Amino acid sequence: MVLHNQFDAIVVGSGISGGWAAKELTERGLRTLLLDRGRNVTHVTDYPTALMNPWDFNHRGQASLQTKQEYSVASRNYAFYEGSAHFYAKDSENPYIQDKPFDWIQGNQVGGRSLLWGRQTQRWSDFDFSGPARDGFAVDWPIRYADLAPWYSHVEKFAGISGNRDGLATLPDGEFLPPHQMSCVEKFFTQQMAQQYPDRPVIIGRAAHLTKPNPIHTKQGRAQCQHRTLCERGCPFGGYYSSNSSTIPWAMNTGKLTLQPDSVVHSVIYDEQKGKATGVRVIDAHTGQITEYYARILFLNASALNTNKILLNSTSTRFPAGLGNDNELLGKFMAFHSYRGRVTAQYDGFADSTTWGRRPNGCYIPRFRNVHKQETSGPASLFLRGYASTFYASRPSQVNKDGFGADLKERMSRYTPGPWQVVSGMMGETIPKEASTVRLDPTQTDRWGIPLLRVSVIYDDNDEKMLRDFWAQLSEMYDRAGFTNIKTHDTGRLPGSENHEMGGVRMGKDPKTSLLNKWNQLHACKNVFITDGACMTSTSSQNPSLTYMALTARAADYAVKQLKRGDL
Repeated sequence: MVLHNQFDAIVVGSGISGGWAAKELTERGLRTLLLDRGRNVTHVTDYPTALMNPWDFNHRGQASLQTKQEYSVASRNYAFYEGSAHFYAKDSENPYIQDKPFDWIQGNQVGGRSLLWGRQTQRWSDFDFSGPARDGFAVDWPIRYADLAPWYSHVEKFAGISGNRDGLATLPDGEFLPPHQMSCVEKFFTQQMAQQYPDRPVIIGRAAHLTKPNPIHTKQGRAQCQHRTLCERGCPFGGYYSSNSSTIPWAMNTGKLTLQPDSVVHSVIYDEQKGKATGVRVIDAHTGQITEYYARILFLNASALNTNKILLNSTSTRFPAGLGNDNELLGKFMAFHSYRGRVTAQYDGFADSTTWGRRPNGCYIPRFRNVHKQETSGPASLFLRGYASTFYASRPSQVNKDGFGADLKERMSRYTPGPWQVVSGMMGETIPKEASTVRLDPTQTDRWGIPLLRVSVIYDDNDEKMLRDFWAQLSEMYDRAGFTNIKTHDTGRLPGSENHEMGGVRMGKDPKTSLLNKWNQLHACKNVFITDGACMTSTSSQNPSLTYMALTARAADYAVKQLKRGDL
């Protein structure tokens, strides 16, 4: 007899990594329960603002004061506005404690933040996986690029990634759909950098957009990207990759998936006699009723901070400090990406040219500092690792806004291009530190009685030196390209503000210094796998989502093989 609460596998969280876990496990024949703490979001039908015009919004797209109060943290995110607010969790209803300022962007719904991500998808290289071993900060990754390369290909083909094959050792090529095109100024900057800085290539970004769908994408029910650049509202065309448009429907079609929204996971159940996890305790988000669900393997993909929170709250006689936490490192060595740096300028050339239409992508400058060796030195400039950068050129309209009435309206409706504007944004690698932690508060709880998470993650001197180097290097590059009016900016973005929080349950070779092995298994509880941002040993300077997908697919393949052998 099959019990309604008994499954082969349970996946906690339905975002980018959780969606992949559900797809891979169900494709391999496992009856899988996919849990999400938020409401259900069905592709196409649950994108309420996707086709709205600017004048259809009550506040013309701007968030009201009341909305900003309800979404006090989320409203600082780059993609938050009236048309996307419904995909962010209200901070007023999902509190956490900031021992140090930290923007935890939460997307509590089926699909999670795969509905909100920036869709930039770069592979990591061995320079990234070997970084900790080279400089001794954090621990050595238990894998290298060769371990993950076939799984990068596996997920790229299914998700649909646009880009060029650029032949860069620092940024391995992938399985690409046709790339987006650069503007004339972007091409000019690319050529200038190739002549003056051969080690600083400028490429078109690699993005999870269907520029030309393959049969595998049309089979998913997805269509070509329309370049509307309204992605954060939800795409009814499925033009960009999300769990909702891709992996979850695919898993559903196997007949093996049970999707259960509004299910807040309290903790993992650990059986002392069996020496393994047997299931999860789940609280109904509306009624508060507690139900236990059981499975032979568990995948925790609740997002980095929530996965840490669940493990810390999963205490037992065997694990009094949290599941798998024999070394008391759970919740430590958190890291993120720094987005504080920005450089802007203008260019007076190409006065006879402009752009036409929209493009949901930009250009990308891979990391060029401290790659082959430690280049920076001295007390004023020494910093570890490096940063990547975006690059974007546009020609906004120059409008005289004096006066009022018909004359002003006529001027506003006429496109009068000003000079070209260029901008670069930094994405810096931060160093995981034992002092950067998340932990449970001993007394304060949320509305379901689960301890609140205390977050203590900060910038350090390494981040400050990296920021100054970014300003100096990009300003010099802009100057040599002939750009003028060069200005540097500190965006003031807090740690966590870009959805790239990582760590706390890091991978490693030694159970004394890490929580997970090379297959993303807990060292001390082999049937529990963590493949979201919590598993990351270091952050690199690339966007992490593609690596989460590849790690998940690889771990699911291993888990099923081990399960069929009877080793789990």
